[in-house]
Amino acid sequence: MTARVRKAVIPAAGLGTRFLPSTKAIPKEMLPVVDKPAIQYVVEEAERAGIHDILMVTGRNKAALEDHFDRHWELEQALERKGDHMRLRRVQKSANLGNVHFIRQGEPRGLGHAVLCAKTHVGDAPFAVLLGDDLIDQRDPLLDSMIETQERYGGSVVALMEVPEDQIHLYGCAAVSSIDGADEQIVRVDSLVEKPAIGEAPSNLAIIGRYVLAPEIFEVLQHTGPGRGGEIQLTDALLEMAADPQRPGGGVTGVIFGGRRYDTGDRLDYLKAMVRLGVRHGDFGADFRAWLTSWIDSDEGRGRLVDADRAGEPEQHGG
Repeated sequence: MTARVRKAVIPAAGLGTRFLPSTKAIPKEMLPVVDKPAIQYVVEEAERAGIHDILMVTGRNKAALEDHFDRHWELEQALERKGDHMRLRRVQKSANLGNVHFIRQGEPRGLGHAVLCAKTHVGDAPFAVLLGDDLIDQRDPLLDSMIETQERYGGSVVALMEVPEDQIHLYGCAAVSSIDGADEQIVRVDSLVEKPAIGEAPSNLAIIGRYVLAPEIFEVLQHTGPGRGGEIQLTDALLEMAADPQRPGGGVTGVIFGGRRYDTGDRLDYLKAMVRLGVRHGDFGADFRAWLTSWIDSDEGRGRLVDADRAGEPEQHGG
């Protein structure tokens, strides 16, 4: 048995270049997914798993993150004067999501370095790491399962998901083996490769953005040199831990996730996430679904209507 996971780290220092120019002045984590920013979904997930102490590792131009999780007294008072209690509760919710702290990474040296920045705050207990690009549906308690797995087996735990073979090169990839007496979705991680070349992946199990890490990972990260892309890779440190399960905090277990995941780090998948969550929204989901169904069957939805001024021309941007 190990100490209960009480703290979570959310790396949020990325530049969001895939969403430029939208992210030139707005942190990518603050881009809305239906009616709240992506980062709020992640913090809410940690809260549901019983984690109320959250550290965000940020960088320059990320002040909007701190503002979002702070109180906005003027706005709250204005809504209260109007009697708009529904919106007031929504505004207050983001400020009441646990105890959210912030620290700057300083320079973009990779996910492993971002996690290392959390060492002083985390201390000597296991902790969760949640990446903001991956949203996990609240109906699928992945993080709870990972925490339970870490309590049972110790070491570190990574979330794995089957992806098509032609996409595995976009992810960290795991070679795994079965564990006697464990459910099929709980596996031993024997090796890890960060973004393997096409045709060289050891499996189709991709590492997605949820981790529960033993505190000994900090010691490993301190001597982990730059890896793929010239950055300190968390995958490289986990590989060292997996290779020596007898060391303190050693061993890596995988939880194979088959639930609903929304990737907001890619423009196309971001749009898909908007639709999938939009049709389930309690206020307008049914109306949105009905409109979407009718629109798909329309000439516009079938792509039959083309702007005559731009037919055959690439999209133009700017002045």
